Amino acid sequence: MKYEPVIGLEIHGELLTNSKMFCSCSADYGSAPEPNTNICPTCTGLPGAMPVVNKKATELAALVGLALNCSINKHNTFARKNYYYPDLPKGYQISQYELPIAEKGSLDVNDGSENQLKVRVRRVHIEEDTAKLAHEKNYALVDFNRAGVPLLEIVSEPDIRTVEAALDYATKVRAILRYLGVNSGDMEKGVLRFEANISVRPVGSDEFRTRTEIKNLNSFRALVRASQYEIERQIKIYEEGGRVVQETLGWDDVRGVTTSQRSKEEAHDYRYFPEPDLPPLQLSDAWIESIRTQLPELPEAKTARFISDFSLTPSEARFLTVDMALANYFESVVAKSKSPAKTVHSWLAGELMRQLNDSNTDIKDSPVSPETFAQLVDMVNDKMISGNAGKVVLRELFEHGGDPARIIKDKNLAQVSDTGFIQEAIDKILNDNPKEVEQYLAGKETLFQWFMGQVARATKGKADPNVAKELMVKGLEERKK
Repeated sequence: MKYEPVIGLEIHGELLTNSKMFCSCSADYGSAPEPNTNICPTCTGLPGAMPVVNKKATELAALVGLALNCSINKHNTFARKNYYYPDLPKGYQISQYELPIAEKGSLDVNDGSENQLKVRVRRVHIEEDTAKLAHEKNYALVDFNRAGVPLLEIVSEPDIRTVEAALDYATKVRAILRYLGVNSGDMEKGVLRFEANISVRPVGSDEFRTRTEIKNLNSFRALVRASQYEIERQIKIYEEGGRVVQETLGWDDVRGVTTSQRSKEEAHDYRYFPEPDLPPLQLSDAWIESIRTQLPELPEAKTARFISDFSLTPSEARFLTVDMALANYFESVVAKSKSPAKTVHSWLAGELMRQLNDSNTDIKDSPVSPETFAQLVDMVNDKMISGNAGKVVLRELFEHGGDPARIIKDKNLAQVSDTGFIQEAIDKILNDNPKEVEQYLAGKETLFQWFMGQVARATKGKADPNVAKELMVKGLEERKK
């Protein structure tokens, strides 16, 4: 029997606000000088402390809801979600349940075979983050600096049928959050976390079987590996006549396995009830429209425009638009360059990204400005320098800065199109290598690239490759006679 997975994702993202969700403590817990310093009676759950809703967090949550094509609830409420963990100081979490700020949205994703799939977004709701636990050998330490930081939860419907589609959905949600400026997307710091709800069923069936939930996946790699493992684990259980148990799982990245943490809670286990200390949020049509005006051009729209305006392929456009800073850099270079956009993309996706990765530099902090990069691309495209010389110049710009024209002059990198100079080098190469010439003329055509490599070496990479190729073909043809 063939099986298919049924996947729903919950994405938790911390909101970039100055203060916490229900108090005035700093939300920047990463820069706190010591544990348990960004705290107050409210976020540590002391008796009598009263919460107040963070206005900025509410605006950011509504912005995300609109970007995900959701309806904004003009009347939405907070609820108490009761559970007792050491990282939850109040013994409950203030969240949203029956009336979240946004619901009934959708996002188009790729299922891994270039087919588009519409994944419905069930809800987008606001809650507060937990404290941070540090586990030692026989005890745990708790840091309440993170407790109360605004957290957004985005819950999809179980519409995803492949791991590839789950990855594409998660990637696109992360890109949207970063475009909106509501979350840094830095998963290594735990500000964005995935939880995958997974079950499997026979292909062609429409039943929903018992599901498991994999908690706190903090990378795309972990999401893919954990989902693939859990799908295979459940299929094996059914094939052996067993029964999948509904439970919450953790992911052991070292061993590559899911591990049981506890039996899976249902909504009634949390004993939700309306938060008595917070009145309902009443949002006007005018307020919602004012938030809508803040929406930037989102990744999907930008991708479509890049394909249309710059004749890029879908994969080339998606590479650029997954990061707003990268897309902006590309557009700035194109605006300042005489070269085709495809040429700019080739150099940006190739050599520039290689230099950024090697130096562990973000595109926002690139030492090579769009103006300088455009100048360099144009010099290569106009054949003032060779492609290899362009790489040398770019490396110099990264390491020491400067002006491309000055670097070319100082390092004597200007490309030579003088046929006499190139012909002289080719004649010497062919005269000095009669054995290779004979092998080439006998049918070993792969030697042509070797000959071209010798030209590049003899001219120190300065020979115009098109002129050199033409003269080399001519020189070899003449030796057939």
